Amino acid sequence: MSTSTNNVTNSTTIASTYSLQGFNFKNRMIKGAMSEGLANKAGEVNDKHLKLYETWAQGGLGCSITGNVMVDINAKNEPGVVAIEDEHDLPALTQWANIGKQYNMIQLVQLSHPGRQCPKGLNKETVAPSAIPFSPALSTFFGTPRALTEAEIYDIIKRFGNAARICKKAGFEGVQLHGAHGYLISQFLSPLTNQRTDQWGGSIENRMRFLLEVYREVRKQTGDNFIVSVKLNSADFQRGGFTEEDAIAVFRAIDAEGIDFIEISGGTYEAPAMAGAKRKKSGEAVKQSQVKQSTVEREAYFLEFAEKIRQEVKTALMVTGGFRTRQGMDGALQSGACDFIGIARPLAVETDAPDHLLAGNASVRYAVKPIKTGVPMLDKMAVMEVIWYAAQFKAIGQGKKPKPNLSPLLVLANYARGNIKAVLQRRTRLRA
Repeated sequence: MSTSTNNVTNSTTIASTYSLQGFNFKNRMIKGAMSEGLANKAGEVNDKHLKLYETWAQGGLGCSITGNVMVDINAKNEPGVVAIEDEHDLPALTQWANIGKQYNMIQLVQLSHPGRQCPKGLNKETVAPSAIPFSPALSTFFGTPRALTEAEIYDIIKRFGNAARICKKAGFEGVQLHGAHGYLISQFLSPLTNQRTDQWGGSIENRMRFLLEVYREVRKQTGDNFIVSVKLNSADFQRGGFTEEDAIAVFRAIDAEGIDFIEISGGTYEAPAMAGAKRKKSGEAVKQSQVKQSTVEREAYFLEFAEKIRQEVKTALMVTGGFRTRQGMDGALQSGACDFIGIARPLAVETDAPDHLLAGNASVRYAVKPIKTGVPMLDKMAVMEVIWYAAQFKAIGQGKKPKPNLSPLLVLANYARGNIKAVLQRRTRLRA
């Protein structure tokens, strides 16, 4: 069960502490999950991960959430992701966990299964709640998945619990279940991608069953004194998809189960609101001029929804996306809409941003800009946001300085070469 202390006052700021499950957050700033892309083909942790997270820890973060960590090595969302299936990589995971302890930074491992959201050729096959193809614009990159059997659904649930158990054994303070951005949990929640007619599909009560069973299995295998959080969409911003009303029902249900905190996000690869590329309401695009001026002033993409859901749940809330100024962050906390401030992309080019803000500076140093290649089809997707920032993480992991002006086209070319190499290696193994 969630145990927290939350006394929001006008003096609550990003420097305020917070207690959860017996762990003390030294401040309210959390690094949101961003894919590192640093692991080998076996999904193992290496020195680059350790250097990257030590650099962030030295920058003053109260908590860090890792990038996507797969619960199945045969279901990767991209090359270079960490995967946890057994304890063979426990020593390296323990080293990673110890970095947080050294710098008094809470660390949560984001556990994920990509479902249908895998590039063609990366895995032997892709699976999902239902065999629903991507939109025509993305079908070039993502194939049509196979619908999961019920036995496979239960196997994946067990995998989440097992990976969480290993994370606790390694010394991490908790995990985050990735239930947003079009990954498998999110796919179960959305009627666009979940068209099952059994107990896992149909009503929102059935569509949220997978998430609830994953949470119960994780809690069963980890017990108390371990943080279990979840990242959920406020909506998936697609007509006929996961709505705000669905989201409220899911937030209420997972809160009743005892989740420790919920991170609020939104969107999918097909409608990447999480990257600030698109914001919709009730299935229609919302122009910047139509968004409440107060919301614009407060920076965060999903703060308006947080204010609404705050009236529905007791658990702690985290909002990520758009925060750039100390005033905006403190204002969000003092409003009571959220308890944690998520910072992601600024940390890719400014690793000491927390200390910079805590020292009294008004804002982060670098303005985050959309990553554009000049190729319209690619620029509409969230994929470039992922791989450009992953290139920055690789540099930091090698002890180099990040490059705010790094060419997106150069990054894309390097990514394409790496992806093609991974596909060819997999095909070679299959022929052997």
